[in-house]
Amino acid sequence: MAQKITLSIPDLLHKKLKEWRNSFNFSKMFQETVTDAIQKKEEFQKRFSEDFDISEIIKRLQHEKMIWEKQFFKSGKNEGLKWARSAYYEDLLYVINFEDRYKLTNDVKFKPYFEELHNTNELEKYASDAAVAHEVMFIDGWFLGVNEFWNQIKEQI
Repeated sequence: MAQKITLSIPDLLHKKLKEWRNSFNFSKMFQETVTDAIQKKEEFQKRFSEDFDISEIIKRLQHEKMIWEKQFFKSGKNEGLKWARSAYYEDLLYVINFEDRYKLTNDVKFKPYFEELHNTNELEKYASDAAVAHEVMFIDGWFLGVNEFWNQIKEQI
């Protein structure tokens, strides 16, 4: 049985909700978000109530790291597709034939673009000398997105 609750939200959010009411199932979105948040809290509490087994902790962290890196890969792929759709032909060829994908981020032609991506995708939030896996995953995803786009259209050009 479903229960109704009352929430307080800012006026601006209420205006947006009314505007987008037909496009979203807000009840379902709320339920999914709250369920996820509660599950995370419960899992966190469970971890502290159990005996510490370092091998299990390492397995869990490795799994979480893999999921975390996949999120950056997916974001990179989406950004690569987005860029490729609006790129000039010359720029597409330049990127497709670029020798070292990780050096493209410092290429004079693309450095400002990648700096902006770096900021908007919060890559700097986790930046340090040792932790670059998320950036590598993002760039790998970006190149995959560009290449997938190119492979779909190259025969038609």
